[in-house]
Amino acid sequence: MRVETFLERTAAAAPGRIAIVAAEERLAYADLDARSSRLASSLIAHGVKHGDRVVVFMDNIPETAIAIFAILKAGAIFCPVNPQLKAGGLAFVIGDCRPSAVLTQAKFLALCAQACAEMPSPPLIVAAQAAGPLPAQVLSFEECIAGDVAPPPETGGDGDLAMIIYTSGSTGRPKGVMMTHASMDAASGAIATYLENDAGDVVLCALPLSFTYGLYQLLVAVRVGATLVLEKNFAFPHAVLEKARAEGVTGLPLVPTIAAMLLSMRDIEPLPRLRYITNAAAPLPPVHVEALRQRFAGTKVYPMYGLSECARATFLPPEELDRRPGSVGKAIPGTEAVVIDEHGHPVPPETVGELVVRGPHLMRGYWENPQATAEALCPDPASGQPQLHTGDLFRADADGFLYFVGRKDDMLKIRGEKVAPRQVEAAIVSCPGVVEAVVIGQPDAILGLSLHTAVVASDPALTAREIIRHCAGLLPDFMVPKSVEFRSELPKTASGKIIRRLAAEAGE
Repeated sequence: MRVETFLERTAAAAPGRIAIVAAEERLAYADLDARSSRLASSLIAHGVKHGDRVVVFMDNIPETAIAIFAILKAGAIFCPVNPQLKAGGLAFVIGDCRPSAVLTQAKFLALCAQACAEMPSPPLIVAAQAAGPLPAQVLSFEECIAGDVAPPPETGGDGDLAMIIYTSGSTGRPKGVMMTHASMDAASGAIATYLENDAGDVVLCALPLSFTYGLYQLLVAVRVGATLVLEKNFAFPHAVLEKARAEGVTGLPLVPTIAAMLLSMRDIEPLPRLRYITNAAAPLPPVHVEALRQRFAGTKVYPMYGLSECARATFLPPEELDRRPGSVGKAIPGTEAVVIDEHGHPVPPETVGELVVRGPHLMRGYWENPQATAEALCPDPASGQPQLHTGDLFRADADGFLYFVGRKDDMLKIRGEKVAPRQVEAAIVSCPGVVEAVVIGQPDAILGLSLHTAVVASDPALTAREIIRHCAGLLPDFMVPKSVEFRSELPKTASGKIIRRLAAEAGE
């Protein structure tokens, strides 16, 4: 099924149901469908063709959802870009995917002009939320969605590309992940199945729609006819939670930074309709999972693991939390997730290896990057089916439940022993008063390499000695950090992942 069909079916079945709530605006499914159709007609009239790339550079606003479905209805490929990027980052994406149009907000026009300056043929610019007249060469988003609807074009099948989404670049240069309509249909269907989403759900999304985890909140909601409550971010948590309470939110997707913020708050009013909390992007420490369960009693907590190349790979059923703390579960419905050795063979339980993922939700490859595609998508030696090499190390218990160990590239050798920084970080974060931690290797005149940690603490009285002592009670000697540095914040991607490289550079 093509992704725009999600909207067309829901709008036909429940036209008056609210699709999106943002600030004081409430957008019904019929309106979302009609406005996206009008915008699609306008894009086509201005030269956007089947298979063209169209960049969406917007905040979490209703216009973003309208833009995404309009691009798909036009038969084009949407490229969501984090609106926090500076001109250089946006210029890289625009130069790489060569869009025929950029849909943005008026406040970003100067930045977009700078990012497009080196393009041989400047793309069409459509700007929303303009307070005054727009430059002559820029189209008004509002005028586009008020225009006529032309007969829909022949858009092709679900094997067409629907999206190119760029990786965060936390491990190197960003790559454009190509997702087909079929792969996004498979991923959103699996997510809706295990979360038991339906039209009665009201999901709060303070995650960027330019980020896979945030985007799928929109796609799943539209697929099942639920309501999405959009927030631009979690900068004002009390206001966001008050909105969640007022709207009767049933689903709350989190990343570790938002979870830590919630857990540091006092006097949180109950969210009586909250049915589930999810976590992805980066692993949530077991101590935080348990704290969320206590803070939001009766709410199911779903630890998950995913990446841009397949949206979601695993989830842990909430009933397994007590028996398997730290696990991210098993493969999502209709897919496989297997731990393998360096020869591509499955490893025994409790053996660390690389996680590979198989299924209809996988990316087609990286945009115009055949070498990276060949490295990431290799055939399974047994079946010949494509499988995604995640680059992440995992172990599985005797029942097949998976535990994240760390990135292959992050492994450190300390006193001759291999150390996964993630395991040390989990121990540090379990220390009372620690909010976040990152572990890096530092040159050592005697050991060659020693462990250093940078932490963000909620308790100003906490000392380095207390953290080291806490770790010594949980970890082998070679895994105990030798030094501790306190920081006010750690560098992160838009999805909340700590950027280890930048954290190390900041401490030099």
